[in-house]
Amino acid sequence: MKLSVVIPCYNELNTIDTIIKAVNDSPYKNKEIIIIDDFSTDGTRDKLKEIEKTGHVSLVLYHPFNQGKGAALRTGIKAATGDLVIIQDADLEYDPNEYNRLVEPIIQDKADVVFGSRFLGGDAHRVLYFYHRVGNGFLTFLSNIFTNLNLTDMETCYKVFRREIIQSINIEENRFGFEPEITAKIAKLHCRIYEVGISYYGRTYEEGKKIGWRDGVRAIYCILKYNLFK
Repeated sequence: MKLSVVIPCYNELNTIDTIIKAVNDSPYKNKEIIIIDDFSTDGTRDKLKEIEKTGHVSLVLYHPFNQGKGAALRTGIKAATGDLVIIQDADLEYDPNEYNRLVEPIIQDKADVVFGSRFLGGDAHRVLYFYHRVGNGFLTFLSNIFTNLNLTDMETCYKVFRREIIQSINIEENRFGFEPEITAKIAKLHCRIYEVGISYYGRTYEEGKKIGWRDGVRAIYCILKYNLFK
């Protein structure tokens, strides 16, 4: 099965070369790499134009103004041509070497969607912010109440979908509300959902982490909106 790796990107000049190399070097070989630059202002766009010439990526799409992660994912998912679609952040928090593990339940026809959970299994995890962990647990718990799922990590970046499923969903959120929105919508489609334990190499705000408390408030709103009113 061909895997479409969709990478939303905003101001990741320090990591973009490394993540592209990591994705290319990952053991899952049948893949395309789609990068969406969400109007970076730190030189990332110029770097991507250089990378395009090397053939190390399949497609680079450029937003004319900054719209947010969800908007970048909407653009990239629409362009995907693989049998499977995986979301890959442009930072170095998630390891592309784990693609084989993530896609296996779908390849075995046990699942339609796979979440990579940072809280399952014994893989390496960087120790960081206590309140982020509390907030993640609360948002996952609240989402589970309405979806009747038993996820451990709703907010994970690593989500794998059969392409026809994710492309059938109208993604409305432009920022980090993508995660609770898409979770609610795949639950309503009664997809077969699996979780797979993954490693996690989180970064600090000084290192470029972007999500903040306002995104947590928006996530609560999205959980209610897409479960109760959509």
